[in-house]
Amino acid sequence: MRGLRIPPSNPSASTADFLRLHHIGYVVNNIETTMLGFARSLNGVWDQEIFSDPIQKVRVAFLSPPGSEAQIELVQPEWETSPVRAFLERGGGLHHLCYEVEDCKNSLSAMHERGGTILRNPKPAVAFGGRRIAWALTAEKLLLEFLEIRLR
Repeated sequence: MRGLRIPPSNPSASTADFLRLHHIGYVVNNIETTMLGFARSLNGVWDQEIFSDPIQKVRVAFLSPPGSEAQIELVQPEWETSPVRAFLERGGGLHHLCYEVEDCKNSLSAMHERGGTILRNPKPAVAFGGRRIAWALTAEKLLLEFLEIRLR
């Protein structure tokens, strides 16, 4: 089956800035209790590491499903002011896709040129050893996280 590739309306807004799908984010109430069900359902491996990120105001953990480079990230709000708290209060669940990119600012600019909305400029993330992440919402309301492949 052949896929249909629709070129961006602006040729300078290249899709090359999306290097690979790094993870799929899922918002949960409690990582410890939810991760066991995810691991069982997906036959995945969890290294039992949980990261607390005061900048993002969340706790996160990663599950590695077999046969996939992309991971599942469970995200738990850690403070009342966490940006994902309202999402959890509406039921939580599938939240975002995260792509590795060369440069967050370039990816945000490309997303803006494609009609998306920039939600958060690049900031370091604890779970990624200080590599920067940024957030954008596509014109179709898909939440994207960009993760730089190198520490800046």
